[in-house]
Amino acid sequence: MKRLVLMVCILGCIASAFGQICLNKAVPDGRVDSVWKAIDLPQAFTGDGVIIGFVDWGFDYTHPVFYDTNMVHYRVLRAWDQFKTAGPAPSGYDYGTEYVGAEQLLTALCDTSNCYGYHYHGTHCASIAAGAGAGTKYRGVAFDANLLFASLYLDSIQRVMDAWNWMYEVAQNEGKRLVISNSWGLYYMDNMDGTGLLANEMQRLTDLGVVFVVSAGNNGDVNFHVHHDFMGDADTMRTQFVFPYNSGTGWGSSLTMMNSANAPFEFSMMVMNNSYQTVASTPFIPTAGNDGYLDTVLVVGNDTVFYNYDIQSCNSFNQAPVVRLRVKQNNAYKFGLAVTASSGSFHAWNVAEVTRAYGNWGANFQVPAAHPDWVAGDNEYGVSTPGNIDCAITVAAHTSRYTNNGGYLVGGQIADFSSSGPGFHAVRKPEVSAPGKNVVSAISSYNNDYTGTYTKTVEFNGRTFGFGSLSGTSMSAPFVSGVAALVLQANPYLTPVQVKEVLTSTAYQDQYTAASGVNRFGYGKVDAYHAVRKALTIVGLEEHTEGLQTHYTIFPNPTSGQCFITATTESAQVPCRLYDLSGRLVRSEMLHAGVNTLHIEGLPSGCYILRIMDTQKVYNQKLIIQ
Repeated sequence: MKRLVLMVCILGCIASAFGQICLNKAVPDGRVDSVWKAIDLPQAFTGDGVIIGFVDWGFDYTHPVFYDTNMVHYRVLRAWDQFKTAGPAPSGYDYGTEYVGAEQLLTALCDTSNCYGYHYHGTHCASIAAGAGAGTKYRGVAFDANLLFASLYLDSIQRVMDAWNWMYEVAQNEGKRLVISNSWGLYYMDNMDGTGLLANEMQRLTDLGVVFVVSAGNNGDVNFHVHHDFMGDADTMRTQFVFPYNSGTGWGSSLTMMNSANAPFEFSMMVMNNSYQTVASTPFIPTAGNDGYLDTVLVVGNDTVFYNYDIQSCNSFNQAPVVRLRVKQNNAYKFGLAVTASSGSFHAWNVAEVTRAYGNWGANFQVPAAHPDWVAGDNEYGVSTPGNIDCAITVAAHTSRYTNNGGYLVGGQIADFSSSGPGFHAVRKPEVSAPGKNVVSAISSYNNDYTGTYTKTVEFNGRTFGFGSLSGTSMSAPFVSGVAALVLQANPYLTPVQVKEVLTSTAYQDQYTAASGVNRFGYGKVDAYHAVRKALTIVGLEEHTEGLQTHYTIFPNPTSGQCFITATTESAQVPCRLYDLSGRLVRSEMLHAGVNTLHIEGLPSGCYILRIMDTQKVYNQKLIIQ
């Protein structure tokens, strides 16, 4: 399957709308429409009061989906274009250009042309999470949320961390909860077991309240991973590696290799003819005591094979030997990899090395017919960085399920490209799945390389803006980012750990999740409706049960008939809601100072959650009806 760089797989399929205001068929699949309709909920939730930050590129600041549903109020707060050198940079940083407020953003029009040209990826992803539809059926999940855009320059881990921290600082200044949506991933940035500088920074910001949502990757249909457990000094693993699809910018293959902690290994590259006979090979190159980078060549007769490698003999975060080997494509030969070690659980990944940017689409490890004892590749451990980090909510992609014109339910399968787990350290990766195949969303009007057909166009401010179909976990991740924003609007006091638990515990199962298993779907398909309902019943980070009796007296509790709440609040009216243990709202009252009656007539016996939302605090109390 042909892939564009960094998680986008354009299949050229254009899907029709579901017949209501929705983002293609994805919204009803993820049960977002039930949240918008406020079915058995205290109100509709649309992301209001939450910020979603998009670390991406290809942003059209002027697209009408980034206004409100009436196309009047502009919802993008700021953008940081890390590619643009004109400045001014954000406060505390010395590169890029920051745009603050509607006037600066709309004057700038879009982020600058970069290594991808004028792209569209960020616009499409942001519209899935939070686009207001611009009067079309393609409305995003959390269409009242505010937005932040960081046009990411992936030349260093530091720039990624800078983008995250800039978003956190803006959210703190705005006094709003933050979800950061990351529809990208690499197989050589940080460690493939989810450790490293990026992992540490994501965990630090998670501890400060930031919710991270990340795409799983688009290599589920490729056997680009190889695994071998070494059992002694004479043990050598051999495999053939195939060069990835050349999109016009391909240079060759990038092989990331990692063994267990404190288990050195040696590797050799083999060059073979069409009969798979070795015609040249490098010596076995040890990782032990051999840190550093070497750019060199291998002479094969009258030909030359270019390659380089970077060795960390003992990574400071996981104490594992880690190697990145890059080999320039040469169509005259076949290539093999040999690895030897006395112990350890060895893993390697084969992805594209490209000339213009950063490749992440994989190519096979395989067994040549001439060498049946070699090791075949698989699609396991396929989640890239930063999706492989424990605290991230990592999202797989499936096909939206809907009723076709014949009245039959179709769709629901895992997208073949969606990267597979498991994760390392017994962590389930991915955690959830969301619609990610043929998703129609906004396309940047300034792009110069979208090859699809517009499903819909709208006119706004004298310019034509389009909507088109894309596929990838790039599309499923912002869908879950939008759902996370709905959850945080419903309960802004939840910790990121609680948000993840809400999403994973309410994810739904069907015959497709059962057939493909946890390594493809995680805990199941995201369910916005039940996630919001559960969020409403949870005591979060800044919610209080202590002090409840100081301001509110609930009597009697347990009760078999009437229930009274005496309030000493200074607020004119305070919302009071009663939920059953399934999260269903069963009663709603407005409390005033003095004695209030909570009407519980007709409710069955059992345990309920009484939720009082008093200005900046939310009180939760169990109420027993006998």
